[in-house]
Amino acid sequence: MTKIILNGSEREFNEAPDMPLLWAIRDLAGLNGTKYGCGVGLCGACTVHVNGKAERACQLRLDEVEGAEITTIEGLDPDGNHRVQAAWRDLNVPQCGFCQTGQIMQAVALLDENPKPSDDEILAAMSNNVCRCGCYQRIVDAVRLASTGI
Repeated sequence: MTKIILNGSEREFNEAPDMPLLWAIRDLAGLNGTKYGCGVGLCGACTVHVNGKAERACQLRLDEVEGAEITTIEGLDPDGNHRVQAAWRDLNVPQCGFCQTGQIMQAVALLDENPKPSDDEILAAMSNNVCRCGCYQRIVDAVRLASTGI
């Protein structure tokens, strides 16, 4: 049995300890905001926070996150009004939207670590999250807006 804190609530999973965290989140906990993208940790669609750090849920096994605090997109704000989510809406960032939960989770982790990043720091932090629609400039603009209010 694996115990984690998922979006502030203790959860127990009786599945195999090598089950990917992504499947526990989506299939067992029923939180489908975290997306399956590439399955090898390269695209960032499955980004969640593990003890406050952005991590790829497809690459973590349940036994690796025993006792950890896991935050998914659903756990940022109960009404979807985290400052990064608000900036995403204000600037109409998504096109297809598939990668956006991973993008938002990566951006939140960046701003938690560096509340006022430069554009170069934003680009560096977001560089491993793929947007197939090419919304990169809007993503940078939204992270900047969330960090500065401008």
